[in-house]
Amino acid sequence: MPGVAGETVCVTGAGGYIASWLVKLLLARGYTVHGTVRDLGEKKTGHLRSLENASENLKLFKADLLDYEAMTAAIAGCQGVFHVASPVPSANLTDPEVEVVRPAVVGTKNVLEAASAAKVKRVVVVSSIVAVDINPKGWPTDKIKDENSWSDVEFCRNNEEWYSVSKITAEKAAHEYAQRTGLDVVTLNPAVVFGPLLQPTVNASSQFLIYFLKGGPDRMRDKLWHIVDVRDTADALLLLYEAPEASGRHICAPHIITAQNLRELLKSTYPEYPHISKDSIDDMEHPAPMTTDKLKKLGWSCRSLEETIADTVEFCHQSGFLDDVEGAEPWRFPPLYNKI
Repeated sequence: MPGVAGETVCVTGAGGYIASWLVKLLLARGYTVHGTVRDLGEKKTGHLRSLENASENLKLFKADLLDYEAMTAAIAGCQGVFHVASPVPSANLTDPEVEVVRPAVVGTKNVLEAASAAKVKRVVVVSSIVAVDINPKGWPTDKIKDENSWSDVEFCRNNEEWYSVSKITAEKAAHEYAQRTGLDVVTLNPAVVFGPLLQPTVNASSQFLIYFLKGGPDRMRDKLWHIVDVRDTADALLLLYEAPEASGRHICAPHIITAQNLRELLKSTYPEYPHISKDSIDDMEHPAPMTTDKLKKLGWSCRSLEETIADTVEFCHQSGFLDDVEGAEPWRFPPLYNKI
């Protein structure tokens, strides 16, 4: 049977944006957590160690996804696994297949094999809507995308969308492994994730909103953005672990808004910031929307988009991420977010 509070579970990439909120939720619900991190230093893990119940129920392991033995040690004694860690490409890749795609796929296989060895009940894998949404071959605009939709990996590869390639191939590898071995694996496909941070450094999706608020030199596409709150994403992950009927893929993309409409929302709500210009957003055809009904049928609910954005902006303000620094370079649009 899937998990219940009081069990021991492993969270890979525990210090990351989504994973930190998941660790917080698990500890609050009475779970014992084995968290894998690449750096045990205070700067990278202090926010985890300070969480409620962390001193008693959180154990951190230094482990790289490509190190099977290290992953085995972290997962040993666990009843469940949340595989959240995933490489995010930098702007200056020299060999994307080696630097991004291979770590995502091999890392996922190492986690699944270690989970099998530990005889865990269920593995919840974090994928992305980029594994669902990129279909260039004339997808009808009135046809809603669901969990049966897979992105075209060769199209992504030819267009050098390496994050998308890594997510597609890693998620497919996870489902293929489950089918071959019988390991209970479910996947979550979240949209662009907003919300307050637990870690002390700004992440890519927060930079996305900062760019909208502060402006910058880059241009972007006026596409249809799918958005979800980080706290609701953590709730969805725990739900997928605990719900006996959960199976397969689960899209987690409850809100949609265009880049132009997001700009207008932020401009009207926070007029004190300079904002990106209307002319910096290029028109484009919007893809078909997608449904989150499968996840909602399990009992999942979420915050409003307005609440999520307000909480994100307030956090960035309180943390100084929106302060003007004399001599600082203009904010640049995170390259990843023109790819998804």
